[in-house]
Amino acid sequence: TMRLQAPQFQALFTPGLRSVAELFEKKKYELRIAGGAVRDLLSGVTPQDIDFATTATPAEMKEMFTAAGVRLINNKGEKHGTITARLHEQNFEITTLRIDVVTDGRHAEVEFTTDWHKDAERRDLTVNSMFLGLDGTLYDFFNGYEDLKNKKIRFVGKAAERIQEDYLRILRYFRFYGRIAEKPGDHEPNTLQAIKENAKGLAGISGERIWVELKKILLGNHVNHLVQLMYEVDIAQYIGLPLDGNLEEFARVTKNIQNLSPKPMTVLTSLFKGKDDVTNLDLRLKISKEEKNLGLFLVKHRQELTKGPGPEPLRPYQDFLMDSREANTISKIFELLKYQGEEQLLKEMQEWTVPSFPVSGHDLRKMGVSSGKEIGIALQQLRDEWKKSGYHMDKEELLSCLKKL
Repeated sequence: TMRLQAPQFQALFTPGLRSVAELFEKKKYELRIAGGAVRDLLSGVTPQDIDFATTATPAEMKEMFTAAGVRLINNKGEKHGTITARLHEQNFEITTLRIDVVTDGRHAEVEFTTDWHKDAERRDLTVNSMFLGLDGTLYDFFNGYEDLKNKKIRFVGKAAERIQEDYLRILRYFRFYGRIAEKPGDHEPNTLQAIKENAKGLAGISGERIWVELKKILLGNHVNHLVQLMYEVDIAQYIGLPLDGNLEEFARVTKNIQNLSPKPMTVLTSLFKGKDDVTNLDLRLKISKEEKNLGLFLVKHRQELTKGPGPEPLRPYQDFLMDSREANTISKIFELLKYQGEEQLLKEMQEWTVPSFPVSGHDLRKMGVSSGKEIGIALQQLRDEWKKSGYHMDKEELLSCLKKL
């Protein structure tokens, strides 16, 4: 058996975890690290959050923690078998081993077990189905460690069965493929077949859950390959993507954007032909208002708001920003530059300080312009002059300009 001694693993043993381990040991309940955290540790990554699994039932855990005076946090996870305990300023989420009794493709009814193999069997992918003892022993019933080393993404057991337990697992397959697989196109044919045959099941999954997964796919590796594949295996239509998505544009933009840390919506918009596609996505996935506005902005301006000819390529973007009356236009322009693959201009735009117009109505009154209407007209004329100068003219120059006007 394999025993992990990595520094990332040793670092987990905070005073809190030591206390938790002691309590379980005293009561002879088994406690192991489960799922994603094990995958991260085996990859040499420090896990963001750690899930624990145990043979103790929720009732036994409650009794044990309460007797030891440990505070329990009520996260409503109890009916799924999860108890959250707080020790030494740290939360520990511990779930009883379980078997799915009934599944409807969205939720499962569970019953508790003490059989680690049975719990591993109901997890989605082999790389997520491993456990790690607190002594570093790896418990791996489905060759997850082999798959991780070979960068293979496979369902535990039969793909179709796993998918039918929760159709969202189709998207989880894509997400982990983008995170772990080395090259595009390395799928088992029967896995893709199972996905295709069960694609329709995604229609019953809530938009919010789909959007969480889709955003992670859009920011992962192999995104062009994976989205093209979504069309091939027929899931695109069930997750809010346009039937006739612009896959050429998508391929071009995903190449442009590789190292520019785009927002997920910026990547996705390249599939869209027009604003209806953004609206339909929103209807299906309930994206945020900010995401929707970004999509609409990109669809509208990606073609005509482009770099200027000659020595001032940034000017069109700067002028657009200065004329804009909307909030956070600047962040939308950053995303547009990423979409267009303009890495250099993006840097310059990020370093550019938005200048403020140096003349006020008060200055014009001092020069004897008295009526409100005249002040308004004069200010607009000066603003145009200022814009023509590339926002370089100062107050004196502008006011002497006014005398000429």
